[in-house]
Amino acid sequence: MFSEYSYTILSLIIILFAGVTYYVSWLQNKNTFLTKAYFLVANRNLSFLQSSFSIAASWIWAPALFISCQQAYTHGWQGLFWFTVPNILCLIIFAYFADIIKTNYPKGFTLSDVIRSNYSTRVQNVYWITLLGLATCAFAVQLLAGGKLLNMLLGIPYFAATILLALIPLGYSLAFGLKSSILTDFIKMTIIMIVGIILVPMVLAEMGGINTVISGLSGVNQNYSSIFTDDALTLFLSFGIPTTIGLLSGPFGDQSFWQRAFATKQEHVKKSFITGALVFGTVPILMGLIGFAAAGSGFQVKDVQLINIEVIQSVAGLLGTGLFLIIAVSVLTSILDSKLCAFSSIAGHDMSNRFKLNYLDSSRVSMIILTCLAVLVANIPDLKILYLFLFYGTLRSSTFIVTVLTLLGKKLSESGVFYGIISAIVIGLPIFTYGNITKNTLFIVTGSLTTLLLPYAITKISKLRK
Repeated sequence: MFSEYSYTILSLIIILFAGVTYYVSWLQNKNTFLTKAYFLVANRNLSFLQSSFSIAASWIWAPALFISCQQAYTHGWQGLFWFTVPNILCLIIFAYFADIIKTNYPKGFTLSDVIRSNYSTRVQNVYWITLLGLATCAFAVQLLAGGKLLNMLLGIPYFAATILLALIPLGYSLAFGLKSSILTDFIKMTIIMIVGIILVPMVLAEMGGINTVISGLSGVNQNYSSIFTDDALTLFLSFGIPTTIGLLSGPFGDQSFWQRAFATKQEHVKKSFITGALVFGTVPILMGLIGFAAAGSGFQVKDVQLINIEVIQSVAGLLGTGLFLIIAVSVLTSILDSKLCAFSSIAGHDMSNRFKLNYLDSSRVSMIILTCLAVLVANIPDLKILYLFLFYGTLRSSTFIVTVLTLLGKKLSESGVFYGIISAIVIGLPIFTYGNITKNTLFIVTGSLTTLLLPYAITKISKLRK
């Protein structure tokens, strides 16, 4: 345990971090007139560097910090593979579709409005359910992980910690919208990379170096050296398939990435997402190295969800813990502000247009609503980071095929799209949730595939009936 003096130092780190982000946002935006295009899509003129770093920072969710290390520790290189590779690949694939939507809808604001223009308002409503549901769950999972972290490191009560984390990005997002998110993302991503490159070698050196990492490549129980085992097959079915489906469809079902596509200069869209994917990949790999070292050294874990911070506290002391806290708060607040801005773009454009509301009022009120909802979800008793991650990953896959085919110019049946997505949510998600609760691999895989494929199947059936 650290001394009270140490807790004070760590608390000052958070205060300093919040102060810097607020100052940068104010400095860059203080003389700006908040037009709708500025507040929601940063005037559509993001540069390559701004866009790519913001994309990377917005994709480094709490799972990238915690689940990557957890998977490396428990399931060795196979667990880290099934988490990291789909994460990188999905953004590279998405880059081409981001370029398509920017080309075809250069004045666009939201994916859901593009869908409305192709189908109907009721299909747009279904997209609102998935996009806003994802934003809420994604916001909540960051608060869940961050609340546990602040409680563990600083002794702050968990509920108070979730509120504190939510308020840091809420202030500057309310004030300046997407532009403040982009500017602070650039700073945070730079901090994450520099601090990570310092911290991880420090930890590995204390744990025995590269030999310990190699010893842990098969996981803590040494069950994952080969892909031709029952354990490897179970991991593939229960984690690999649903994670891959959820991640490959991830940015497609997340308004924050469509928002960045609309906000980036046309000539930079594709390369920004590809570069962002590669920059992102450094984080789960660095955290995975800590997981391998913990497995190889036989480190005894109290909470496997927070294994990296337990290791860092144990072997790197106050300095290492402070460095990790900087990374963690940077990661968590990057996601929080991106989800606030994504949520507000749907309210500020789609809803304000349909219901004749003021865009700025709608945007800001929606941010407050999202914050309150996410705090409530994050404080559900015994909620697990992994379960929430898999749940919203599967939710966003319900619109994946429809979105891809629509952007490729394939005209689908409106009724098929509507009832297909509804069926995926009503049928596929409960099966998947039940499978996770009961740890039944068959139900997990069935629910995941049903959610992904049912919309396409119903659109085909609907077309044949005509």
